[in-house]
Amino acid sequence: MNKKEEKVTSQLSSTQIECIRNACIEAAREGFMDASMSGLCMEGAIEAAIGSIQSLDISQKIKESPNDD
Repeated sequence: MNKKEEKVTSQLSSTQIECIRNACIEAAREGFMDASMSGLCMEGAIEAAIGSIQSLDISQKIKESPNDD
């Protein structure tokens, strides 16, 4: 973990970090499933899953998550 990541994670509660992780997993699953159902190959579906994670509004997810440990 680099210094920037350490600073960000030290400012978030473990609950917030878990909410972000779950949002990333859900986005990846949905992106992969949508791409697969649209007929993309495995590599394309994986790229779509990664794109779904990249397009997440992390700031919004932090605001929506509880701030307690």
